[in-house]
This record gives sequence, structure tokens and C-alpha cells, in this order.
Amino acid sequence: MNLNNLEILDVLEKNFGLDPKSSKVLIVGLGNTGISVAHYLNKLGFKFAVTDSREKPPLKDVLYNEMPDIPVFTNGFDDAAFKVATHLIVSPGVSMDEKTIHKAIVNGSKTLSDIDLFICSVKAPIIAITGSNGKSTVTTMVGDMATCAGRKVAVGGNLGTPVLDLLEEEAELFVLELSSFQLERAMGLNAVAATILNISADHLDRHVNMANYAKEKQRIFNGDGVMVINIDDPIVNAMQETNRCVFTFSIKRSADFHIDRKNNVEYLMHNNESLMPLSELPLEGRHNAANALAALALGTSIGLDKKAMCEALKKFKGLDHRMQRVAEIQGVTWVNDSKATNIGACIAALEGYDRKIILIAGGDAKGADMSELKPVIEEKAKSVVLMGKDAGLIKQAISNCVPVHLAKNMVEAVQICADIAETGDSVLLSPACASLDQYKNYEDRGNQFSKAVLRLIV
Repeated sequence: MNLNNLEILDVLEKNFGLDPKSSKVLIVGLGNTGISVAHYLNKLGFKFAVTDSREKPPLKDVLYNEMPDIPVFTNGFDDAAFKVATHLIVSPGVSMDEKTIHKAIVNGSKTLSDIDLFICSVKAPIIAITGSNGKSTVTTMVGDMATCAGRKVAVGGNLGTPVLDLLEEEAELFVLELSSFQLERAMGLNAVAATILNISADHLDRHVNMANYAKEKQRIFNGDGVMVINIDDPIVNAMQETNRCVFTFSIKRSADFHIDRKNNVEYLMHNNESLMPLSELPLEGRHNAANALAALALGTSIGLDKKAMCEALKKFKGLDHRMQRVAEIQGVTWVNDSKATNIGACIAALEGYDRKIILIAGGDAKGADMSELKPVIEEKAKSVVLMGKDAGLIKQAISNCVPVHLAKNMVEAVQICADIAETGDSVLLSPACASLDQYKNYEDRGNQFSKAVLRLIV
């Protein structure tokens, strides 16, 4: 259900003045998004070049092997490349505040994104999902639900497959995870249903403050589709529009999708209808109940069969590095939540426990106020082990409200936890920080945690 090339070209010219004969496009950033844009433009016959601030972008050789005639400018942003560009397509990893980009815009270059190109190329409905935490889980849940309900669905975006690569699939439904960086440069989004799962401090090094961050997230509600609103989050709840169809969800109170107890059993509910027992959701943490409710609301908004959706939830095993149980060793459970790269994710993970746990945290705080962790750590943690660039900052922020230990690396952190843990304890890696101070990415950090834990068995 995608447009053909002639239809796409017509929409691109109408919406963005993009024409293969006269437009000169500069792709800014040669990562996964950049290479997907290059494939797309090349297929449609556009003239384009690529630039990257890095000396050796990860996909430079791939581009050269597939499109050897495409000009590539690396090791900084060259003014000359920007000067001739009529259009800039800036990858999410590149800040729009770069001086060279700003200068080009002032001089008349138009900007658009891979999301805009995608929207101009599809007929099928789009479900769009964002939030500081849980968006990958909910995106995958909705994709599984649609598949279980017999829909031909394509899932991607910030999660896994770049959106333009999804065009290779003739899907009848697209489920997209979108980050704040993708949303800030996407202009034409009108999803059939969209949600912001939550808003907590993240990427403030790029967005400067919470108001700007929330404003960029709110772009996901552009258009006239169904708004799926978390009424437990005051910032998101305030985004409701009275002239729109709204589905609400909550794990704390009554909502369109909520939790209720009947005959001493907790159920996921749609208004007064019991959908499934909460105990049949195979995920750790109460925040994952909120994720399930959001997914049910999104699926209901497009008419997915409720029985099929619940079957998909019962089979859902979660995603790597997101509240992933690694092992139980001598009565101690070890959980990998390395994807918790911000304060909100760590708080959600801690609040999901009904007993006190041992927490491993730390890394690059990205300018966030780490004192926000203190109340939940005081309530939910029996000890904290800190590591990474901002370990000292976090220690100061939580003011020794519980015993604090410092570790140089993951192996040492795991060993400290093993020494202090007792039978029945859970050790949770939920860093509340980015990983790049010590690791390639959060996956590498999670893998190092798992390896260190499994060495305890030997």
C-alpha cells in the first residue's frame, strides 16, 4: 500500500519543492538513517551529496561500494557543500543547532527529514509511539498484536529498521517508534493513533530544558488521529485536545484502560471489561503494565481484536536490556535494565518492585538533575553501587540516603553486589545515565553486565 515513484515525486514537489531535475539535496550524517535516505533518493533519481562531521563515518564504505559517484564530505562540515544545497536532510544524531546548518537555513536551504520522505511515500495508516521510556517495548507489543490479529505490519523507526527501509515491505499498517530528535524535524506527521508514554528529563544537553523537550515530543500528536494519553504523567495529560478522540490509560486510577482488582485478582481493563489477568503478563515491573495498557489502547483505536492482542501480550518476552532477567544465582536475581539511560527509566524500574533491591547506576548523566533519584532510592533500594563518569555527582545528589559503594568498572560493580546480596535479593542494573563514557552503547554495557554476572556461576 505504498505510492508508486511518480506519485511520490508529485507529493515531494508539492510538499517540499523537491524535484529531481533542479533540487540539490545534502544528506547530513552517514549512519543508518543517512544511508537509508541515500538509497531512497538514488532510487528516485535525485542529485545529492553526503556530509558527516566524523573522519570515518561507519557506513562510508557501504555508500562508496553501492553509489561510487556520490560526493561525500567528511571530517567536519564544509560550508561549500551546504552553500549549493537547496534541501538538507539532517539525521537525528546531528543537532539542528550546528552553525553550518543554521547558516544554510538562513541562506534559503529547506530542511526535511527521513520521516517526511516516508510519509510522502505511503498510503497505509501509521501508529506513532514516543516517550522518554518504554517506547521500544510498546512499539514491539503493538507490532506483535497486529501480527497476531492477522494484519500485515511493518515495525521500525528509532527502533531497529530506519523508516525508509520499511518501504520495501508492502504493509497495511506501520508502527513507528519516534525519538524527540526525529520528531523535532518531522513536519507532515498525521498518525492514525499516537501516544507519548511519559516525559522525564532526557537529552537536555540537546533540548536545553524540559519545556523544549516536551514541545518536540508533542509533535507526535500533529494531525487529527486518536490521542492515547497517560493520565499518570501530568505533562502528557495536559496535552489532551478536547476536539480529538482520546483514549486514556493509567496504573494508578480509573481510565479507559486501567488496572482493577476483582476477586483478589488484578486485571488489565478496558473500561468495565476485564481483558486479562495482570499476572499473565510475563514482564517484570509495574511500569510494564502501563506499557501493556498503552499498547492495548493503540490496538483498540484501529480495531484490533482484543483476544488476539491479549494473546500477543501473554507471549511477549520483553526486549534485551530492558528489565531482562539474566540469572538467579544462590537465591539472588540479576536484572539487566541497561536501556535505562535516563532518570525516568530508572525511577520506573525501581517503582516496579514491591521489595528493596540493590541498584547499579551511573554513567554520563547528560546534565540531568540526579537528585530526583533520591526519594525513590530511599524507598526502594537497600544499597547502591555507582560507576562511570558521574558516579560522584550521583553520590552527592542522593546524599547517602542508603549505603553507597563506588566501582571502577562493571566487573567490580557486580562483585560488590555479589558480596552484599542475600538470598531473596534482586540486583538491578538500571543506570539512569548514558553509557558512552565507558561503553560503545547501552547494549555493550548490558552485555558486559551479563557476562560479569554469569562469571559468578563458575
